[in-house]
Amino acid sequence: MVSPVYIRPLLALLVMAAIFGIAAAVLRSGPHGASPARPASQQLPRNIDVTLKDARFSEIQDGQVAWELVSGRVAYDKDGDLAYLTGIRMDFQRAGSHGTVSVTADGGEYSSKAKTVRLKGHVHVVTEDGASFDTGSIVYTGATSRFTTPDPVTFRQARLMLTAVGMELGVKNQQARFFSSIDATISPDKLRK
Repeated sequence: MVSPVYIRPLLALLVMAAIFGIAAAVLRSGPHGASPARPASQQLPRNIDVTLKDARFSEIQDGQVAWELVSGRVAYDKDGDLAYLTGIRMDFQRAGSHGTVSVTADGGEYSSKAKTVRLKGHVHVVTEDGASFDTGSIVYTGATSRFTTPDPVTFRQARLMLTAVGMELGVKNQQARFFSSIDATISPDKLRK
């Protein structure tokens, strides 16, 4: 018969061995339903070099910030010189006597080499004096400080609502030109935005 002095340490040893065995089995097999972690180099598409959250881009003209773009997520392709953006807000500073311009969009692309920003998905442009533009996509060209779109556009300001297909908007002079299928309505009351 085994002495009672040895039973307690023997039981403690067996319990510890069982705990270590179970822990080793769980660590070896991993959690149920989870795929094994991939190295960081395999988590990104092949053309993406880096991804960022809450990134900021800006352009400096004549020693001052001309515009600033904030994106919730950015995937940068160094070879193609493109940044793929999601959750975009782009703010243009006051230009002379004209006020600021703010743009929001679901996504887009920024090319620092071409100095263009292509915005798409619920694009909303608002000027400081209350004019607003809504469209599906728009392109900002830095060389000319202009927005252009071939898509349908809805323009609102005070009592005027205008729909058109295609538009060009100068950021510095805030002059808009609409291309075709123009329909305008002047309401007796101020329009809602």
